Amino acid sequence: MAKPPMQIQEKVSRLMSRHNGKPVLRPTRPLSLKDAVASRKPSKGEATCVTEMSVMMACWKQNNFVEGLCSREVQAFYSCVHSAQAALKNKPVAGVRGRLLPKQATTLLKRFPNIRTEI
Repeated sequence: MAKPPMQIQEKVSRLMSRHNGKPVLRPTRPLSLKDAVASRKPSKGEATCVTEMSVMMACWKQNNFVEGLCSREVQAFYSCVHSAQAALKNKPVAGVRGRLLPKQATTLLKRFPNIRTEI
């Protein structure tokens, strides 16, 4: 019969054990969280209304930038922008997909810091 897969904790403890002399796994950094998170800007996401804008600009180019001849395309672009802004207002502000923003995570980590000394 095949052996059952090794659990993660068992594997880590086996790699960290001094049973065969030196430990196999030596951490290069302390195995604890820092009290701050690197500040990165969240990604902007996908651009909206690109097709409507390109159709509007193509119409302007065909008609020598006369807005009166492309009123239907301009109106379609503005309605798309309006609906995108309404959808953005309904989106939750807290974070991206349920994650904390780096500034919020740093605030929480500073409020509850790691204990770096042994008791």
